[in-house]
Amino acid sequence: MRIGISNFPTSYSIRATELGRALEERGFESLWVVEHTHIPASRETPYPLGGELPSIYWEAYEPITYLAQAAAVTEKLQVGTGVLLAAQHHPIALAKRIASLDSLTNGRVLLGVGGGWLGEEMRNHGFDFKDRWAILREHVLAMKQCWTQKNAEFHGRYVNFDPVWVEPKSARAGGPPVLIGATSSFAMKRIAEYADGWYPILMPDFDAKLAELKGHMAQRGRPMSSLDITVLTQPMDQKQLESLRDKGVNRVVMSLPTVGRDEALKVLDNYAPVVAWARNV
Repeated sequence: MRIGISNFPTSYSIRATELGRALEERGFESLWVVEHTHIPASRETPYPLGGELPSIYWEAYEPITYLAQAAAVTEKLQVGTGVLLAAQHHPIALAKRIASLDSLTNGRVLLGVGGGWLGEEMRNHGFDFKDRWAILREHVLAMKQCWTQKNAEFHGRYVNFDPVWVEPKSARAGGPPVLIGATSSFAMKRIAEYADGWYPILMPDFDAKLAELKGHMAQRGRPMSSLDITVLTQPMDQKQLESLRDKGVNRVVMSLPTVGRDEALKVLDNYAPVVAWARNV
């Protein structure tokens, strides 16, 4: 079992270099950060969790830049996006950015991707909410071509390019693992088709969704052992972690509030018993 931390990093929270060092010193396996390129000043889409949208959604740093700083002062810490809204980026440019970070970190990048929930944000990027997953699929498949092929090309409905050279290649064979952060029945099919893992928020119907995913994997002849199953959750005790481990979860990512250095370090220290247990499993 591996233990990671998820964070909305801002200019007033713990710095990337400080957080990276603190996580590695305390035995955490990974750091995951969120993405929103922007938040439209006027929107009709409600905040999914209800109430007012927290300001951290538009104040958070661009994730690749932030993770590069954390990775630069660490040696083993995995750095992940949780999640990157991949449909909002050109796939060739994004493939190069991700592969560059993976090469510079000697293969420590984990790419969590999602379709997003904010329709107005997507319209500002030139596409409709209903098309987000179809676009994301082609962007992921196109990036995989860029990561693995010298003469990379892709021909789809939303992405179309003849052979191109995109360097550097990622350090990790096949490119960084792509984990889909979604929980719908459609998401289970998408994971089985083209993803390397699942990155859900732990929800009451997790067991049912996991069974659904297993069914789709079996239909495609893919073993569940080939998937990285990572769960985002609130702090958990050993018994809860053991239960998830027995279900095939290999990483638990717990939330770190958007707070300054001193308070952030206190939170991380409170997680120490869980991290110690996970390292000895």
